[in-house]
Amino acid sequence: MHQEFLPPEELQDTIKCFWYDRRDSGDVESAFEVQPDGYAEIIFCFGDLRHISSNGKLKSLPSPFMMGLLNQPALFYTKNRLEIIAVRCFPWTVFDLLGLPSGKGGVHVFEHPIAQLQPALDRLVRTDKIDEAAGYLQQYFLDAQSHVPVDNMLFKAGTAMSKAKGSIPVTQVAEAAHATVRTLERNFKQASGHTVKDVSALMRFEQVRNRLWHYPGANLASLAHELGYTDQSHLSREFKRYSGTTPAAFARKAKKGKQFASSDFVAFVQA
Repeated sequence: MHQEFLPPEELQDTIKCFWYDRRDSGDVESAFEVQPDGYAEIIFCFGDLRHISSNGKLKSLPSPFMMGLLNQPALFYTKNRLEIIAVRCFPWTVFDLLGLPSGKGGVHVFEHPIAQLQPALDRLVRTDKIDEAAGYLQQYFLDAQSHVPVDNMLFKAGTAMSKAKGSIPVTQVAEAAHATVRTLERNFKQASGHTVKDVSALMRFEQVRNRLWHYPGANLASLAHELGYTDQSHLSREFKRYSGTTPAAFARKAKKGKQFASSDFVAFVQA
């Protein structure tokens, strides 16, 4: 079960959406893979959720945790009932919103006052009051946003990148932001931990991934042309770089409907 909630207008400069997801794996442990995309996530989880830590062992994740931009799929493990309520943020806003120094992608465990929301969210989620839980999160970020000035340069840059779905040169992003390339790159990396090119590439990969997931028969050459890749081989290289598989193999997997298989479930942290 997956639901998404649009943020109020005051938050739309910083937050893409709030979302809820529920799955029941039974007593058998199952794995699911999260593919990269162009967003950072603040995730509250209710149930057993683990991932492989840096020492190669499975480690339970605390709630909340942050998942920054990924440059390859991330594998998670769960069993029984798992529920998640989360905040999907633009990567150039999430660290300022939380008042944290920027960092690279992947799973981040951090200490923050936002953890105080866990007990109230837990009560609401366990009583199936998902709309109330999303509203509770929204109110927290409305209060937080009032203390964080929006960086107009980054907002304009992000808007340009989003409208172009990542298919835009850095020079044009800088023009849209009314900044020099050097100034934009410095401020963007300071805010997000990534370069404009990094984030644009992920946005573009996300478009290909979503299209192939929903339309596995899509023509790759046409898709490459539409999304601004040099050619089909360029699209294939970039796709494999982020997904670990070829577009054709990914499309075959989507066509077979394996998204419903417990041990081979590909979970996108977005609809």
